[in-house]
Amino acid sequence: MLTYDYPKRVRYGETDRMGYLYYGNYAQYYEIGRVEWLRNFGISYKEMEEVQGIIMPVVSLQMRFVRPALYDELLNIRTTLKALPDRFVTFQMEIFNESNKLVNGGTVRLCFVHSPSGKSVYAPDFLLQKLKPYFEKN
Repeated sequence: MLTYDYPKRVRYGETDRMGYLYYGNYAQYYEIGRVEWLRNFGISYKEMEEVQGIIMPVVSLQMRFVRPALYDELLNIRTTLKALPDRFVTFQMEIFNESNKLVNGGTVRLCFVHSPSGKSVYAPDFLLQKLKPYFEKN
């Protein structure tokens, strides 16, 4: 299991009239978490797209809202990978407020697509090689 925490402050433009993080923005926070999770483990999403020709479209997204996130609050976006990817990769997402209370949680599932052909593929070897050491048992 691999977990990475990324801090993100709620900006004014991301809130609704009540000063709550607008519900539609949580998917963007999930994306921030995934991209920074990849970067933390030495994987550049931009390089994966431009050099390797691999894109990762979202195939499902599930989330639950526990309590509101507020304007100017510093949140912690926690992204966890519990299993090595195959044709799909599923990230567990949790967003905590400044009091370390759960605000939102869910999962996002993505597939791997070879961009030039548009065909779905298995997780690329370069990605698996970076992740396997974390999943091997001692």
